[in-house]
Amino acid sequence: MPDRKPLPRSDLRLRNVPLGPVVVFGASNFPLAFSVAGGDTASALAAGCPVVVKAHSAHPGTSELVGRALQAAVAECGLHEGVFSLLFGAGAEVGAALVADPRIKAVGFTGSRSGGMELVNISSRRPEPIPVYAEMSSINPVYLLPAALAARAEAIGREFVTSLTMGAGQFCTNPGLVFALKGPNLERFLDSAAVALKAYAPPPMLTPGIHKAYEAGVQALSEHNQVETIARGRVGEGVNQGTGALFATDAKDFMADERLGHEVFGSSSLVVRCDDVDGLVTLSEKLEGQLTATLQMELDDVGIARRLMPVLERKAGRILANGWPTGVEVSHAMVHGGPFPATSDSRTTSVGSLAISRFLRPVCYQDLPSELLPDELRDDSKRPRLVDGTRAG
Repeated sequence: MPDRKPLPRSDLRLRNVPLGPVVVFGASNFPLAFSVAGGDTASALAAGCPVVVKAHSAHPGTSELVGRALQAAVAECGLHEGVFSLLFGAGAEVGAALVADPRIKAVGFTGSRSGGMELVNISSRRPEPIPVYAEMSSINPVYLLPAALAARAEAIGREFVTSLTMGAGQFCTNPGLVFALKGPNLERFLDSAAVALKAYAPPPMLTPGIHKAYEAGVQALSEHNQVETIARGRVGEGVNQGTGALFATDAKDFMADERLGHEVFGSSSLVVRCDDVDGLVTLSEKLEGQLTATLQMELDDVGIARRLMPVLERKAGRILANGWPTGVEVSHAMVHGGPFPATSDSRTTSVGSLAISRFLRPVCYQDLPSELLPDELRDDSKRPRLVDGTRAG
């Protein structure tokens, strides 16, 4: 706009450039989807960043197989062999050294809150702090609204247990917390869920450490004075098989003890009986950040759901209606993230095309001659882009 008064507006052009080398930590609970060739690796490579993967010690064989496949793909595509690296090493020493290395420019992590926060702390102590995108802890509340319970309490109970026990409960989106109003319809749900859970034969959990932590969390709930054990699943005959568990407590007791809101990673869930809708909203306000929040609802529940929505938008990265949170769709609109402690950065997602943006940064080019502009920003470029806000190319 050279004729704008009192001053002309410059020619401004923008593109996103890769941050640089990214270290990705393989997750213990997903040997494939969130590991060597998982979403963090894929999105970092899509952004144009070299990737160094720290393999998880729980599945070194799988990590090597996938790593060799990636190495072959890099060669087949004619890329530099340094685009992908895979490192092994038990303990925290290798991972800490990677995050502290000045050549690393970002971190992708899926795992425990303690592990994620340690990486955040290492990054913050660097002379040049870097972003750590850590997906850490979530109990994914499910809201059983009154009309939905009245209409289909038994079906919801069965579907809930299917979601709760999927993959031995080793999903970060596992429904570990249930809110509902007291009454006979809630008891119908509990009876149905109890029957389904008692028939559940647990598969082995992925690591002895996951199993040990699960058993400790279940024991703490079962021994809590204000927690009722509703049902337990079948006892496994093999190693590392975590028996499913369903517990219940009252809203006032849940509010009084923050430990009841801690994640138990596995097929365990706590049902909180609420006196009224006001109590339901108050409880929701007290929740930590979550990956998901689920509404089981009918048309007559819209008024209650409308009251909850502003709270859930502040608390969760994904809000579902009449579905179950386990499993994610890789798409443009998917968000697998949420406010702390679900993630270390609530503005991002680790699943879906938006995950790529974590590893990019914008660069503005002002009044540069065409000869200095990147090819995609030149006037004769045929690449898709926005020109004055309108799609071109």
